Amino acid sequence: MYHPFSVVETVKSSWDIFRKNFVTIIVYSVIAFFLLGVLGLVAGFMYTPEDYWGSMIVTFILIWLQAYTTLGLYKLIFTVIDSKYYDFEFIQVIPKAKMVVSYLVVVFIFAFIVTNLGILIDYLEEQPNIQFAIEVLAGLGGLYLALRVMFFNTFIVDDDSGPIESIKQSFKLTGGYIIKVITILLIIILLIALPAKLSQYYPIISILILFTYPFVNIILAVTYRKLIYSHQDVDDEINETD
Repeated sequence: MYHPFSVVETVKSSWDIFRKNFVTIIVYSVIAFFLLGVLGLVAGFMYTPEDYWGSMIVTFILIWLQAYTTLGLYKLIFTVIDSKYYDFEFIQVIPKAKMVVSYLVVVFIFAFIVTNLGILIDYLEEQPNIQFAIEVLAGLGGLYLALRVMFFNTFIVDDDSGPIESIKQSFKLTGGYIIKVITILLIIILLIALPAKLSQYYPIISILILFTYPFVNIILAVTYRKLIYSHQDVDDEINETD
């Protein structure tokens, strides 16, 4: 039966998925964090900031690995959501090279925009009023853009979309649901920011990020699926999952 999009139901469904697949999801997260951490430590020992090309190569490898682990997590989330219909193997959660390239293209597009805005703001340093106005507009525009494109990665993974196509699809998906998407985003920020802040005073709390990080991505994936169901006016399969 059809269910209108609900923030409460979305968080509840996300928690149910996390709870029922806890071991699988946490093992994946630990492996991903371990790989990224080890590579970062190795890079720190082998290269110095003065070694420009070495640092560039390591940075590129880290970005590529981060893209693989992020998309792999989404593949895993969608697989466990759909696994009530079939058994799955580990190879199914490995993202395709095309997905990684699409993800990185979108990331670099936004990095290019942010970098050039930063250059423009610095250029206007002698005109503080104009500089402040541009900073405010850039901040508001950035927040709006982040809200509208926050599902580009789910379209890349779940729909095998290209970079530009995934951005357009995310804009369309969030249309008419901005307030609810903002609420979801605030919940996600709270789940990430609170442990990060507390870990500054109690380092042991940083372990919580191993749990909150996959959980917030489950929330994003479930939100994406539920928004699609709401747009299409079809059965809410996630809500019906036992």
